[in-house]
Amino acid sequence: MSRPKQKRPAGKSMSEIVGNKQERRLAARRQQDWTIWFGLGMFGLIGWSVAIPSLIGISVGLWIDHHWPSQYSWTLMLMLFGVGIGCTNAWRWIHRESHIGRPETGTDTAELGDSSHFADREDSK
Repeated sequence: MSRPKQKRPAGKSMSEIVGNKQERRLAARRQQDWTIWFGLGMFGLIGWSVAIPSLIGISVGLWIDHHWPSQYSWTLMLMLFGVGIGCTNAWRWIHRESHIGRPETGTDTAELGDSSHFADREDSK
């Protein structure tokens, strides 16, 4: 079973790809505001972004169950809905924070870390 050939991005040499990756690493090292306190703050922010929608769902569910009793538990359903909304918010926040400061190179991260594009050199000889 052979790997499918991956080509370099159009107009990008290997040295440009490696150079872009190295520039991102150096920029991340120079950025001083990413301390342990920043990490703990991010941890708390993500926790609250899941907890608040969950608590709102529980509160609304309890109110519905108290005023309109039924065989289904609105508390449980709305709590799960709140957890889903909270996890989506947390994922979006992490995704947005992880891409701050990265230049748009037009390349996929798999292309930057994958060495299978060296096979293209054998074809060009």
